[in-house]
Parts: sequence; C-alpha cells; structure tokens
Amino acid sequence: MHSISKKFQRRSYLYGISMAGLGSILFSGKAILVKLAFTQGANAETLIALRMLMALPLFWAIFWWSTRKKILSTLSLRDQLKIFALGFMGYFLSSYLDFLGLQYISVGLERIVLYLTPTLVLLISYFVLNKSISRLQWYALIVGYLGVIVVFIQDASSTGSMALLGMLLVFASACAYAMYMIGSGEMVKRVGSVRLVVYASSASALLSVIQILIYDPVAVFIQSPQIYWISLLNASLCTVIPMLLIMMAINRIGSPLVAQAGILGPVSTLFMGWAILSESITWTQISGMGLVMGAVWLLVRNDSTKSVANHLAPDPIRELN
Repeated sequence: MHSISKKFQRRSYLYGISMAGLGSILFSGKAILVKLAFTQGANAETLIALRMLMALPLFWAIFWWSTRKKILSTLSLRDQLKIFALGFMGYFLSSYLDFLGLQYISVGLERIVLYLTPTLVLLISYFVLNKSISRLQWYALIVGYLGVIVVFIQDASSTGSMALLGMLLVFASACAYAMYMIGSGEMVKRVGSVRLVVYASSASALLSVIQILIYDPVAVFIQSPQIYWISLLNASLCTVIPMLLIMMAINRIGSPLVAQAGILGPVSTLFMGWAILSESITWTQISGMGLVMGAVWLLVRNDSTKSVANHLAPDPIRELN
C-alpha cells in the first residue's frame, strides 16, 4: 500500500513538472506574438486589453464546465480582495510591464529576465517571510544574475541605451509575477486552481478595460485583422492554456517548484525569436542563458529532490503564509 502511494505521489510530481514545463513554453510564445503585433503598429495598452477580453470568455467557459456539478463555497470579502490583488499583480501589472519592456529588448533577454522569477520568489521569501536561503541557493542567485548581465550586454550593443529601460521594465514584471506566485500558492488550495485563475483574470480584464478607456476608448475597434488574429492566439494558446497548466501544477507541486520548473522557456524563446523574428543567436546569449539556466537547475535539483524524498511535502512558502 505504501509503495502504491509513493508511486502515485511520484507520478503526480512528474505530471506537475511536465505541466509547468509545457506552460512555460506556451507562455514564451507570448513574447513572439507581442513583437509581431508591434511591427503591425499596435501598442501595449491595446494588446493587453485585446488579450484579456478575448481570454475572458474562454476562462469562464472552462470554469462553467469544471464547476457545473459542484456547489462552490462563498468567498469572504477578504478572499475576494486577495483574488483581485492577485489579478492585478500577476495578470495585469506583470503583463503590462512585460509588454512595455518588449518594445526595447529582444525576446531572448525578456524570457531570461522573467526566468529569474524563482530567484525572486526566494528573495521575497527571505526578506518578507523570513525563509532561510542555503549557501547553494545564494550561489545559484549570484550565477543567475551574472547570466542576465551577460545577455544584457549583448542586447545593449545592438539596441543601445533603451535596452536598460526595457530590462528594468521586464524585471519589474518578474517581481510582480513572483509576488503573484507566492500569493496564489497560499490561495489555490482554499479556492481551487480553476476558480482562482478565472476570478483573477476577470479582475485583470476589468483593469485592462479601464486602462484602454482612459488611454484610447476606440483602440480595440480599429485594429487590423492581423492584430485580432495575433491577439486571439495570444489569448488562447499563450494565456488560457498555460495559465491553467501552471495553476494545476501549483496545486500538485507548489508555487516555488513551478517557478523553477520552466527550464524550457528561455531555450524555446531564443529559437522562436531566431526562426520567426530573425533575431540573432550569439555565443554571448547562449553563455548568459546557460548561466541562468544552470543557476535555476541547481535550485530545481535541490528543491525537487526534497519534494520527492518527502513525498511531496507541503509547499514551504504556503506554510509560511
């Protein structure tokens, strides 16, 4: 009986890692689509509004299907405010800052900076939640940020001083998403992964509509057909599907490990940028990416070993909240 339980837990762990990895690859495609939309004359405010407005019906359809035979518990006002805050941080602010940053840097650098999310989860946990960081984790943090600096130097040589602004915007996006990851890890068990995604994305859609109404009320109605097709792909293939995969993975293996498991994201982005956007791939980029991926691999190896050994013990960050 114990061996069956252990086998089931290990399988659940592997499924969680697989969902997180696939979600990371699909999320990576978002940067490619946004870059393509910029070449068609779209702006960040319009793109995020179209993305969330198109994604919202898909989210609610999935929510209806998954809860049609269930009686949902009533959420307290405190939980509703937390979900709204998660939607603001993880789906609106993080995405908006990322879209703005993509105007100035390559998709390769963007994905590598976002790949620092697990290190940011660790740092936030250390400074805010008083979670300890081992010597190996400190080494991994240093190596990871050195890797980003290496790739940034490459981008700055080709795009100039605006590369710094772009990198800072994307880094701020990663910080917002790291805070979302920690908050969602605490909420997902109580609310449910699908319900949390739908409610948080609804909050983000509302914020996106308010923003575009202030910025340009008619912008979402006057775009070219190419922008609408790109936004539909962004909403479905690069938003709804990966968000569900990520939330289900969080439910299985916890938010820190999910944040560390997207090791395929930077690699897929680099090669998609080369194949679709004709962005160059240099040894400098590969070296910097290797440093970042090596650093996160150390964190994944350290954390995943503990998870399997302890039969998927409760998420330490969730336990601290």
